[in-house]
Amino acid sequence: MRNAIIGWWHVIRTQKNAWIHLLATVTIVLIGFWLNLSLQDWSVLLLVIALVWIAEFLNTALEIIVDLASPDMHPLARVGKDVGAAAVLIAAAVAVIIGILLLGPPLMVKINALLPVN
Repeated sequence: MRNAIIGWWHVIRTQKNAWIHLLATVTIVLIGFWLNLSLQDWSVLLLVIALVWIAEFLNTALEIIVDLASPDMHPLARVGKDVGAAAVLIAAAVAVIIGILLLGPPLMVKINALLPVN
């Protein structure tokens, strides 16, 4: 557990994209509470949030290992890092799509209820 917390802190401390993921996670969770999502929606939402975080952590680990194995710039090292970054991009894109599908309809209902009726 201690090593996992150290790893988590390393990612949060050193990866600027992790801060974007953190902000997005907190925002989506707060919106989910505001919308009073069903357990099924929460399950899907938490799964895709975890997917993005797992991809970010694995990408960070990959980058560190590549830097260790190939301290000099090497074309294959660059490709490895790019592929890891692509995995994060795919996870984030899927999370956005699922977030829109899950949160969009109830969010529109909630926003429409707050707007004055003419």
